[in-house]
Amino acid sequence: TAPAIADMGHDHSTDPATEAMPHSDGHGEHSHHGMLAISDGQPVPQVVVAVYPDPVAGWNLHIMTENWEFAPDAVNASSLTTEGHAHLYLNGEKITRIYSEWHYLPSLPPGEHTLTVGLNANGHETLMYDGEAIAASVKVIVPE
Repeated sequence: TAPAIADMGHDHSTDPATEAMPHSDGHGEHSHHGMLAISDGQPVPQVVVAVYPDPVAGWNLHIMTENWEFAPDAVNASSLTTEGHAHLYLNGEKITRIYSEWHYLPSLPPGEHTLTVGLNANGHETLMYDGEAIAASVKVIVPE
């Protein structure tokens, strides 16, 4: 089965799928740890997410990045804009941290869901570029 793929990098200004990403309104996950902006002239991290149905059960997420690397051994260390971990959101609610390019979801309830993967620095700050979180979202439809 072909994967569901989202490649949203950092330009979310016209993409309705990013509405699932909580924004810094004082109540979402992003406001809890803060934000870290990518400076002009610095390579901008990119993220692409592909979701594959697992042959036995559940879903396999493949998270591909550019200008950024997973650094699980540096979590809670000094924040850099070039490394860290990801946060996974299901329909706008954070469900877990991700420390590598593959992640397994054992199940999703029936219906249409938006999975969003946002890049975070070692100190958990949301990586931002041009006022938007660096994230990718993909819709997954689970049959009844």
